[in-house]
Amino acid sequence: MNMSTCTNISTSFTLYGILGVDEKAQLLNTYLWINYWWVNEFISWDPDQCGTDKIALPRDKFWMPDIVINEFMDENTAPYVPYIYIHSDGTVRDAQPAKVVSSCNLDIYNFPFDVQNCTLTFNSYLHYASDIQLFLAKGAEDITEHSKHVMTTMGEWELLDITTNKIRAHQHDMMYIDELIFHISVRRRSTLYVVNLLIPSCFLITVDLFSFLLPPHTVDRSSFKMTLILGYTVFLLIMNDLLPITGNKIPLINVFFSLCLALMVASLLETIIITNLLCGSAKVSSLPHWIQVFIFQILGRLVCLPYKPKSSEPEQRSAEAKPAAEGKTPEQIQGPEMEEKAVQELKSLSKDLQALRLHVEQHFGGSQSSEEWMQCCPPKVKSSKLLFILTFLLMHAGCSSVALNCSRPDTLALLEALTPVFKLNSIRPVINSSTPTTVDISFILFGILGVDEKAQILKTFIWQTLTWKNEFISWDPEECGSSWITVPRTLLWVPDVVINEFMDQNSAPSAPYSYLNSDGRILDAQPVRVISSCKLDIYMFPFDLQNCTFSFNSYLYFKSEIELQLSISAETVDKLSKEVIATMGEWELIGITAKKFELPSTQNGTTYEELRFYISVRRRSTMYVVNMLIPSCFLVTVDLFSFLLPPQSVDRALFKMTLILGYTVLMLNMNDMLPITGNTIPLINVFLSLCLGLMVVSLLETIAVTNLLRGSVHYARLPRWIRVLVLRILGPLVRLPLKPSSRQEDTVISNPAADVEMKPSIRAEQEGSLSSDGSLVELKVLGTELQTVRRLVDKALNQSQSSEEWIQVGLVIDRLLFLLYIGFLLVSFMTIIILWAKSNSIT
Repeated sequence: MNMSTCTNISTSFTLYGILGVDEKAQLLNTYLWINYWWVNEFISWDPDQCGTDKIALPRDKFWMPDIVINEFMDENTAPYVPYIYIHSDGTVRDAQPAKVVSSCNLDIYNFPFDVQNCTLTFNSYLHYASDIQLFLAKGAEDITEHSKHVMTTMGEWELLDITTNKIRAHQHDMMYIDELIFHISVRRRSTLYVVNLLIPSCFLITVDLFSFLLPPHTVDRSSFKMTLILGYTVFLLIMNDLLPITGNKIPLINVFFSLCLALMVASLLETIIITNLLCGSAKVSSLPHWIQVFIFQILGRLVCLPYKPKSSEPEQRSAEAKPAAEGKTPEQIQGPEMEEKAVQELKSLSKDLQALRLHVEQHFGGSQSSEEWMQCCPPKVKSSKLLFILTFLLMHAGCSSVALNCSRPDTLALLEALTPVFKLNSIRPVINSSTPTTVDISFILFGILGVDEKAQILKTFIWQTLTWKNEFISWDPEECGSSWITVPRTLLWVPDVVINEFMDQNSAPSAPYSYLNSDGRILDAQPVRVISSCKLDIYMFPFDLQNCTFSFNSYLYFKSEIELQLSISAETVDKLSKEVIATMGEWELIGITAKKFELPSTQNGTTYEELRFYISVRRRSTMYVVNMLIPSCFLVTVDLFSFLLPPQSVDRALFKMTLILGYTVLMLNMNDMLPITGNTIPLINVFLSLCLGLMVVSLLETIAVTNLLRGSVHYARLPRWIRVLVLRILGPLVRLPLKPSSRQEDTVISNPAADVEMKPSIRAEQEGSLSSDGSLVELKVLGTELQTVRRLVDKALNQSQSSEEWIQVGLVIDRLLFLLYIGFLLVSFMTIIILWAKSNSIT
């Protein structure tokens, strides 16, 4: 009855269901039963006279408060309830269901053991506290208990508690919006994630731990570990839908998975190095002194593997033979001539044995340097203790207006005086049609809901405010009893201001009222869920910065009829938006600027005004770096280190084929994370394709090198142009010059046919001198047999000159691709680091 009287709204709700959480968009989906109570002073009757103390009537026949939930980001799709209860004392009860899609700053660092704290802020969207104030209808404890009792959803989320508080502003004029804030705590049920994620992951990392027990001398441990990494990648692909997707923070479980993958990759690289030492250490120079001290004296003792040097067999034999020779008497030395011949035969036999021993040692890697290099391996194997410890820890206008006359100073008289004005809501409210209507525009960006790269659409939630003057309205506040009044928007003329980039209908909650002041100024505020077109440039994904525009203009009126201007500065819009923005998901607001344009029209040379806001948003790239780039770099690094596997003794082609299969599975896993657009190809797609291309090229090169190493004996002589290009030019560049062929000194290999012809004469000579010198004959027979064995060993181990050249070609090509691989990875890693740092430096 009196405009100075405040309407008190009693509020309560029941949380009937928790429908889910969208971590990427930072949204909480709930289902509420909301109840409001207030008093309508125009209603009162006698229950005895009318026969009832309450009645249910259609809600569209009565004034309804414009109570909204500030965090509400979408349309209410719950069933519509058309009726409200009216009581005899004027009390109105409004009960309605609401499917609330609300913004919530989700913290998923402790996923899946996380507890989320979200807020639901109830307030009048337009009315100040002098008009509407909110109060609790029942205590927060009762709301919590009743919600837990009636809740029907027993899914992923569990309700813990509901608390409430009311912020009271210290303003005597009551020019603020009264708010009632509910804090809702929900906890994720983690059993599903423990059983399906953590336990299988721990099983696989434990298998990798026990793989250190496989002896690298006899078992191809690298292929086993590569297959295990492939299995772990497939496991992550299957479990991808269970992991949360957000650009705000990286969950601890993602860090755990990345560390497990990193440990697997590190153990694989260590196995490759050990295999290289075991199979190729015979060709490596002596172990440097500082490595001997560091590995043998320090690390060896730490892991309880002290180094035991071994003495060579010739030294042992000479040491044993010396005392025996010193114990002989001169009487035991008989026949000087016989002794001299025997010594000559023994010397010849010794040369053959030394040559045979040299071949055997080169083939089986039995040199002292090789033993020292192999001794470096066990300390690395023993570092698996650190792997076990780390795994255990991680488990954890200038025209005059028409004055209105009120018959009395109350609301009914003011509404009666405004009725003729409401009938003029179809025309622009000016006395003179040549007078333009000035519309002040501002907005606050409350949330960035997401980006659709394929459709080139930006999804945002804004609080839009328009103000203008209605020249048909003017009244004396003292005469009418109030200086303002709220009326339904449908009773007023509203400017047809639109956002040009808007591509869908506004699905935000409805705010049906506008403020009407005594001087004719109208304040119209409403939430808008903006689905706007935006030219997205994703070439730098995931380090991209997008610049989108909101172009406000009148859809029909020209500049001579409607003028647009900012009600607050663009800097203030940017500052307020950053203060109140509720979504902390994938996108971050960088800045908002504004500029006014006067654009020509196609009719009679007229123009219209456009107020354009430029919105800059940046993608939070941490999630993509951890889940995409780092695993990809891990696998490419493994492929790089696979060049250390000796192709003579390890099936490197099978190892690389398994690695390519694992990388393909990883790319399939990342498919949902990559942007889809036909405009440009993101740089990261080029990087991933180049990595796959290099892996395939290295596989083809490995096949070619293996063919040269195993089948070069049957090849023709090396062409001259290949010899010049590869051996003479590329070889020195990659520090693999052509080595001259080595020849054995003091070694004569006789023709097998000649040896066969010599055998009868030798046998005759042996038979003739059998009675005189039996021991000498036996030595000659033994020497002949050893020469035959040595000839066969030389034939099996020594390669021809043509075969050695082909093998050298394969080694040069292998070294060249290895160096090109290193160059590509260095350039790629430096580019990624620079782009990441440059993206984070923009503020």
